[in-house]
Amino acid sequence: MSITGNTLNSAATNQMLPERMWWGYLSWVLVGAALGFAVAAVFADLFHLPRNIYLIPYVVMVGVFLYSYARWSRLSLGQCLHHRWGWGFVGAVVVGAFVVQSVLRQPSSPTPYGVELAVDLFWLGVVYGALDGLLLSVLPVLAVREALTKLGWTKNLSGRAGADLLALVVSMAVIAVYHLGYPEFRGVQLVYPVLGVSLMSLAYIVTGNPIAAVISHVAMHIAAVLHGVETVMQLPPHY
Repeated sequence: MSITGNTLNSAATNQMLPERMWWGYLSWVLVGAALGFAVAAVFADLFHLPRNIYLIPYVVMVGVFLYSYARWSRLSLGQCLHHRWGWGFVGAVVVGAFVVQSVLRQPSSPTPYGVELAVDLFWLGVVYGALDGLLLSVLPVLAVREALTKLGWTKNLSGRAGADLLALVVSMAVIAVYHLGYPEFRGVQLVYPVLGVSLMSLAYIVTGNPIAAVISHVAMHIAAVLHGVETVMQLPPHY
């Protein structure tokens, strides 16, 4: 079969797929916030699992959730990563430098070494950081933008600005709900992760590329591993 034939068949298949309604995208945001809260509340607050063990249900459940959203929304990962990728890296460097400094201003604790350090850098730094960035910053912003595009809000500059502002507010709400699942953030301490992580969401909004949010979040987690796993607030839970 020719390439043209394949393209036509693909286009016809896409036309036959059911249309995604605007409220469907917002439903995924609500479920994501509830899932993040539930995982933290059950496995950290209720069961007090050690951090490295706690991350097993977190990674599995959040990973499946994010994959399911990508399939449901027919998300093109390559297109998302390619769009303004240079600005995405600039945003990651700028915001990453800021949040790393916020880590270094906190009390330090002994840093692991050898195999333990390598495992922590990958597990707590890269995996934990990337999933947090996707759940708290990328998904809310992406889903809200898609919902408002379906409603026709993004046809002009003022509409796009309003959509971006609402996306940031929604992301901040998801960040707050998720962190409320940890007992250590049920008070004035909640302000710090909301402000810090929302900067990463803003970086994604401004640059248009999710790399800005994900890499800066990973950088923050890696800095936390190197500076002090047991004392830095960016690596919950702490018991």
